[in-house]
Amino acid sequence: MTEQDKHEIEHPNEENDDDYLLDFTTSSAISKVNIKFLIIYIPIFWFSGLLIAIFTYIYTWLPLNLNSLWWIVQIAFLPGFFLAMYLLFIMSCLFFSKLFLTLINLIHKPKEGVFLAEIGDTDFDFWCLRTEVKKLVLWLLNNCPIPLVDIIGFRWFGMKLDFSSHLYDAWCDAEFIKFGHQVTIGQGATVMSSMVVGKYLIIRKIILDDYVVIGGQAVVAPGTIIGKDTVIGAVSVTRPNQILEE
Repeated sequence: MTEQDKHEIEHPNEENDDDYLLDFTTSSAISKVNIKFLIIYIPIFWFSGLLIAIFTYIYTWLPLNLNSLWWIVQIAFLPGFFLAMYLLFIMSCLFFSKLFLTLINLIHKPKEGVFLAEIGDTDFDFWCLRTEVKKLVLWLLNNCPIPLVDIIGFRWFGMKLDFSSHLYDAWCDAEFIKFGHQVTIGQGATVMSSMVVGKYLIIRKIILDDYVVIGGQAVVAPGTIIGKDTVIGAVSVTRPNQILEE
């Protein structure tokens, strides 16, 4: 038995600094996630890939059964076909991820609060599962060359924002966040409605009112409420549950 174990036995209610260390800064990098949560990717990729295979089969079937000259048309539109299949794969992943997420939320409804960040805790386990399902699609959308396509994913997952807002090349959680009109999130900024501090998981709703601007590399903590026309400077950090007036 180590000295630390003896100290914990003698002082069971005493908390130490390790209980409040930042284990990770965003839900995009979960260090404690169980590998079993990643199994959810298999059916998502399987059904999305199956859909691509069906369309590819139809595309190659046409010249073999209609007219050999049809190959000329297919070759001419081949780049467009590849782009269409790429977008179809992303949207298929989005669709099937939403189906799984709906089922997960029916089993355990997401809620705000402070929970133990330990494998086996129901709220933490389902938070990890929701995060992993969303992270796959959001990563695909963020790397898509078409602008504003990531907003489709956020809206599809239930986040309240419109196409007047901009958050390209920024990380934003996809639940318990409400955007106003024309909200701008700077490059490299992080908006977290959930985070792990030591052994605790904090989930709080974030509200960004109309015309809010978040500077580059800034960090918005869970529970932050930012009033209308407020500007958060670059490399700034808000406190949990902080209210910034207009």
